[in-house]
Amino acid sequence: MGNIQRFEDLEIWQKARILNQNLFRLISDTQLQKDFKLREQINGAAGSIMDNIAEGFERDGTKPLCTKSAEVYFTGD
Repeated sequence: MGNIQRFEDLEIWQKARILNQNLFRLISDTQLQKDFKLREQINGAAGSIMDNIAEGFERDGTKPLCTKSAEVYFTGD
């Protein structure tokens, strides 16, 4: 895969973006566009996938998020 410089270069982020675009089209073309709460929940969840991947990349990605979260919980750091 080579040297990845940006989170946008990650294949998983690219797939999450495609998923986000497909969901946007699905919502636009169906009755989901009229269900505000469900539509916003779907949009939020899909966007969160990309956000979490980017956040993990920015923190160097050397430690899984759950491990870092456990460290913070148990040590307070």
